[in-house]
Amino acid sequence: MFPELVTGRDDGFRSESWRIERGSSWRGDASCDLSHRVLRVPWERDERARVVRAHELIHVRVSPHQHEWVDQVSEIPARALECAEEMRVNTILLRLGFDGAQLRDGSERLGGERLARSGNWPEAACFLLAVLGTGAEREFMAGIRRGDPTWVAPLRAVASRAKSLVRDAGADELGATVARVDGVPRGYGEYTIPLARLVTSVSDARLPTDAESLRRFKRSLQPGARRPPSGHFADLHFAQSSLAARARTGGVRHRRAAVSGVVLAYPGRLLTDEQRRAFAASSRRHGGVVVIDQSGSMDLDRETLTALAHRAPDSLVVGYSHRPGDRGATPNAWVLADRGGVVSEVPSGNVGNGVDGPVLRWAIAHRRTGEPIVWVSDGQVTDSADHPDVDLARECARLVRSHHIVMVRTLDEVANALRTCRRRRPWGDFGRVGRAIREIGDESGRLTSW
Repeated sequence: MFPELVTGRDDGFRSESWRIERGSSWRGDASCDLSHRVLRVPWERDERARVVRAHELIHVRVSPHQHEWVDQVSEIPARALECAEEMRVNTILLRLGFDGAQLRDGSERLGGERLARSGNWPEAACFLLAVLGTGAEREFMAGIRRGDPTWVAPLRAVASRAKSLVRDAGADELGATVARVDGVPRGYGEYTIPLARLVTSVSDARLPTDAESLRRFKRSLQPGARRPPSGHFADLHFAQSSLAARARTGGVRHRRAAVSGVVLAYPGRLLTDEQRRAFAASSRRHGGVVVIDQSGSMDLDRETLTALAHRAPDSLVVGYSHRPGDRGATPNAWVLADRGGVVSEVPSGNVGNGVDGPVLRWAIAHRRTGEPIVWVSDGQVTDSADHPDVDLARECARLVRSHHIVMVRTLDEVANALRTCRRRRPWGDFGRVGRAIREIGDESGRLTSW
């Protein structure tokens, strides 16, 4: 083996000496390390070893050796990029006339079965790319069928879409190493990255269970289509906020029922309240937690948001909005005010909801004793791909009901909600969450005071 003789790269990769290590034809025991120029290959003379050596030499010829542009694909998992690159290399191998059926070692059937039985769909979708077009593809799918037959149809849909991305590409086009304007090698940028994006988009998807959901899943794989539903919230990822100190305010005036006073505000309590708390006692409440949905459907004005944060620096005010399909590269929550500190600039939203449930649980965990929680929302919660979901709406409804969260639709209603601890609107004004609350039996117009 003389990888030093491989030529034709257009990305400045120098021809220098390599270290050759003895490997085997077993999956995982052959590799190409371009950074350290280490090639591990089988030394046997059989046909399978020859094809494995050719596969690794194609890596020497076409795989990236520099990664200055890696930030451009930071939202794609490394595993997805790795398996997508395997598919590109295997496709070049087939275009050059090598026997792709030799690329199997007999472990694929058991591997597929184990992945399906353990429910590891993301790895199954990734590994599918690594075996497409090779002798391992059929064995892997047979293992998937044995482990969970419901996975076969969506995996076949992913395979069909992946194959269509490289169907018309020749070996020269697939293996092009000349850098594009963004610095990414052309073959890698035009084939490996789109393939990796494909499996990344489906790795978080809720798997189809019937013919209609399968059709929707297939449509989501087409160019420009909306991501498939995930059926779960995204993880909460807070932005680093820089807060400026603000002077303490007078607080929010709060009126509560009392046994004595000068104003008979609740005469009905003389008959219904054993303690006859019919008078009004006034006090000022400092603090509270305000959770603000900044998704596109809310259409909130940033100047109004800034004004709210400055009017209530004693409160803990948090905004949230998730970028659909994002896997943590983009913050989806930010603190606007925190017990005397106020953010200098209010961040804009990321179009989607995606983290409604996690941010409510965060607010509950950070509420001080006796503080109200006010949620500014239209009640249209969505999953991590920004699809509406009945189960997630019910999850938020239970949080609202169990922890006495006050819901309002506009920022102008926040001050009154903090003061009275009650909503003024009917549940019908709060979309799916409002409907879910009605369904689980909360018909009271008042959320208990503290």
